[in-house]
Amino acid sequence: MNKTSFITQLLQACNKTPIKPSATVYAPANIALVKYWGKRDNELNLPVTSSLSISLADKGTSTTLSVAHQAADEVFLNGEKLTAVSPFVTRLLSFLDLFRPRKDFYFRIETISTVPIAAGLASSASGFAALVLALNDWLGWALDLQSLSLLARMGSGSAARSLWHGFVMWQGGERDDGMDSFAYSLSYQWPSLRLGLLIHSTAEKHMSSRDGMIQTVQTSPLYTAWPAVVARDLSLVEQALIQQNFTQLGETAEANALTMHATALAARPCVCYSTPQTWDIVHTVWRCRAQGLEVYFTQDAGPNIKLIFLEKDEAMIRANFPTVDVVVPFIQDYQ
Repeated sequence: MNKTSFITQLLQACNKTPIKPSATVYAPANIALVKYWGKRDNELNLPVTSSLSISLADKGTSTTLSVAHQAADEVFLNGEKLTAVSPFVTRLLSFLDLFRPRKDFYFRIETISTVPIAAGLASSASGFAALVLALNDWLGWALDLQSLSLLARMGSGSAARSLWHGFVMWQGGERDDGMDSFAYSLSYQWPSLRLGLLIHSTAEKHMSSRDGMIQTVQTSPLYTAWPAVVARDLSLVEQALIQQNFTQLGETAEANALTMHATALAARPCVCYSTPQTWDIVHTVWRCRAQGLEVYFTQDAGPNIKLIFLEKDEAMIRANFPTVDVVVPFIQDYQ
C-alpha cells in the first residue's frame, strides 16, 4: 500500500473542499522519552517499535489554511513567504498534494513555529500535526483523533504523537497496511515535572531523521538489539509514571537516548548529530547529578539537549544552565 491508497481508504467518506474561508489550529511539539528510531515501512512511516513522548505545551506550531490568492500555492513561515524550492516547502506541498481536490486548487499555508525548523526539536511533528488538524477543521472531516493520528503519521512519524498535550503513546502496530499504528493520550499527570530546552544550534541538521534512520537500520550492527531495549524502557517509563518515580523516569529516558545515539554512531558511515557543545552540556548534567542535583537529559536527532527535572530544583537548574528555556508540560491552559 502507498500513501495515496492509505489516505483514500481513510477519507473515502470525507468532504474534499473547504466548508469555511480558513481554519487556524495549534499542535505542540513533543519529545520522546522512549525513542522512535527506525521504520518497518518507509512509505507508510511505520515504526519498528512503539514510543512514548511528552508534549511541550506552548512550544509548537500554529497553522492557518485557506485558498491561495493566486494560481499557485503560497507558504509563509513566521511571516516570511518561502520559495517553492526550499526543502520545507517541498516536503509540505508533497504532503498536501495527497489532499488536493483538483489540480487547479491552490493552498495558502501560514505557519508560526515557536521551535527551530529541522534542528532536532520536533518541528516536523508539530508542523504536520497542525496541518492535519487544520485540514480536518477547514474541510469539515470531523474525524476522531485516532484517524487524525494516522494521517499525521503520513507527514512525519512523530507527528502521530503531537495531537495531544501531556504523555502520549504511539503504538507501533503489526498490520502491513498501518491502520493499527497510531498514537493515543495517556492519562498520567505530573504537575511538578519540568523540561528544559538548551538550544545552542538552530541550524538545519546535516542529515534528516528519515535518512538517519534508514542508514542506521541498514548498516548499524547494534540495531538488532534496539527493539528489545525499547520494549524494556517502555515498561520502565510507564511504571515510573504510575508510581511518580522521578529517578526511574530520568534514568530510563537518558539511557534510552544514549542507546539510540550509540546505535546511530555505529552505522556506516556514522550517523552523528552531536556537537562539542552537546557533549559539554551532557557532562555538565552529569557533574550536577554527582553533586546532588537530580537532573537528566534526553536528545533527539539533532544537537540540542532537553533537560528533565522537578519544579523544586528549577532555581538550581537555571543557575547551572543560564540559557535554559523551561517548559511546564502540565498547566491549566494545555490540559
